[in-house]
Amino acid sequence: MADFDLKIISPDGVFYDGKARQISLRSIDGDVAILAGHIPYLTAVGIGECRVYEGDGEPRLAACCGGLLNVTREGVFLAPTTFEWAEDIDRTRAEAAKEKALSRIKDPKTPAAKELAEIKLQRAELRIRIAGKAGK
Repeated sequence: MADFDLKIISPDGVFYDGKARQISLRSIDGDVAILAGHIPYLTAVGIGECRVYEGDGEPRLAACCGGLLNVTREGVFLAPTTFEWAEDIDRTRAEAAKEKALSRIKDPKTPAAKELAEIKLQRAELRIRIAGKAGK
C-alpha cells in the first residue's frame, strides 16, 4: 500500500511529520479514512479517535478534537484544536475533568456554561476511552 506525507500540527506543537499509509478520524459529518491518492478534500474535525497507520503494524491512537483536515496532492495536513497520543494521556487528569464537567452540567450557571460543560465531558470521556485502549 502506498504512503503519503502527513503532518499533524496543533496549537500545542507538531505531533507528526512523516509518511503514513492511512489516517482515520471523526469529521463533523462522520468517520473518514484517507489513503494515498485521495481526492482533494477539506473538512472540519469532530471529537473522536484518530488512528495513524505507519507501515503494516497496528495504528497509533490519539484523542483528536476540533480543527481541520486538508487533503491535497502534496499530502495530508491535520490541524486539530487538541490532539493527544494515547500513550501521553493522563487518565487521572481526564477522570477529574469528567467529574468536573458532570458537576457543571448538573448545576449550570447559564445555558452556554452547560453547553461548554457537555463538550468538555465528551472530550474527557474520549481521552479516558483512548487511554483504556492503550492499557493505561
